[in-house]
Amino acid sequence: MPDTETTKKTYLSDETIKILSNGLSRIEGHVGAVKRMVQERRCCDEILMQTAAVKAALNRVTVKLIEEELLNCLTSCGQLEAEKRMASAMQALSSMLKH
Repeated sequence: MPDTETTKKTYLSDETIKILSNGLSRIEGHVGAVKRMVQERRCCDEILMQTAAVKAALNRVTVKLIEEELLNCLTSCGQLEAEKRMASAMQALSSMLKH
């Protein structure tokens, strides 16, 4: 079993954390805009446009996380651990795409 402290230190690079944090900040902004639009009783098409932006931003964050997981497995995991992590990542991605 991998050392949790080591995994925390090496799992996401500083650059990836920055990219993900920026993406999540954009998502927060879009969700806040959707909430305001609902409270203001704005047109459905305007609200749907913002919800589409939220979904797209979530997809970008998801893709970046899966990309990092796969790169990490390819470069540092033993075969058995890589297979388990790959299966777990693919299951999470599949679940996300279903919804």
